[in-house]
Amino acid sequence: MASKLFLDANFLLDLTLQRSGYSDARDIVKLAVAGDIELCTTPAVIHITAYWLAKTYTNKKAKTIIMTLMNDLLVIDCDHETALLALNSTMDDIEDALQYYTALTHEVDIFISSDKLLKKSAIPRLPVLTPSEFLKDIRNQGKN
Repeated sequence: MASKLFLDANFLLDLTLQRSGYSDARDIVKLAVAGDIELCTTPAVIHITAYWLAKTYTNKKAKTIIMTLMNDLLVIDCDHETALLALNSTMDDIEDALQYYTALTHEVDIFISSDKLLKKSAIPRLPVLTPSEFLKDIRNQGKN
């Protein structure tokens, strides 16, 4: 089983705003709380999540939700060299490239995202899986 997962902004928004992907996101976080996996993200993803939470709720509630997430979420960041790698990559979406290459640099096992274009740009060393694909893989591993 993969031990370190990168969570993108859509994952955190599905979780915190209880959007359509909420149940899968919740199940993945439960795995982290149980100590079965490690979750990580970047300050940029926290920023995006906080922005939408504050627009939906209040700044105070957004802070509370983010602080709760931080209990089970490691924040990793991008350095100058990683930013250059991302910008020189074949990925057209700059934000996705920065997140993806940051995850690569930090030796993340799986990048969790529902972004179909990002999935097509992924390399074998860091696959992009949707939350449901990841959970399906976990359940299949449990059967073997």
